[in-house]
Amino acid sequence: MNPMLTVDDLKVSFPTRTGLIEAVRGVSFTLGRERLGIVGESGSGKSQTGRAIMGLTPAHAKVTAGKLNFDGIDLLTAPAKVRRSLRGSRIAMILQDPKYSLNPVMSIGRQIVETLRTHENVSKREARDRAIAMLEAVQIRDPARVFDLHPHEVSGGMGQRAMIAMMLIAGPELLIADEPTSALDVTVQLDVVRILDKLVSERGMGLIFISHDLRLVSSFCDRVIVMYAGRIVEEIAASELSNARHPYTQGLLNCMPTLGTDRHPLPVLDRKPEWAA
Repeated sequence: MNPMLTVDDLKVSFPTRTGLIEAVRGVSFTLGRERLGIVGESGSGKSQTGRAIMGLTPAHAKVTAGKLNFDGIDLLTAPAKVRRSLRGSRIAMILQDPKYSLNPVMSIGRQIVETLRTHENVSKREARDRAIAMLEAVQIRDPARVFDLHPHEVSGGMGQRAMIAMMLIAGPELLIADEPTSALDVTVQLDVVRILDKLVSERGMGLIFISHDLRLVSSFCDRVIVMYAGRIVEEIAASELSNARHPYTQGLLNCMPTLGTDRHPLPVLDRKPEWAA
């Protein structure tokens, strides 16, 4: 069976006054209808990989790849109109902080309705009903009330759920979640992950879950890609993450605190120059 998404030798670079910054350096992977985790430190290229797939890389950046293919569509050569039609309808991306992702002067419901009506020819009434139903699907209590609220009137957790509802309203086949739980407390994090897990399973979507939380990714995803300095250093089944072989992955795991053990100070990751080569 052909994969839904094929990424081969993806490179993303940014010209600066001091030279070219290579944010993503030859990343390759495939994705089916599964949950793929991408982990690594800040600056490892996780988010830029997701943005390149979405076509959201800034105009001054240079994006190249041997292949960047979604369901038979070459994303590198597809016209801008085709890319816009894909975004939000067949490919969607949940950004990591709703405070900066939601429009502060529009109600939550209006933003969800706008997303739906951009991609589907539906009436205002039907769009409202579907938006309220989606808010209910992401476990928001009293969705009709939340529909009329503005982003500043809801908590971070509820704002993130509203963002998930907006990204899922048009029924995408591929969902990229860029650290969707990083701004949330632990209990809300688990709620959001359960919502994503249920929706992905029910809808048969492919999911790219970008995170720095190895423990969360290992319990939620099917496969894990570990990135360092713009490259993939290891790919492993999530259930086998504790048996990772690359010293960088081992170092990340070793730096996590463990209940019931006295580890003061916590180990510091000793980075090797050859990891970035």
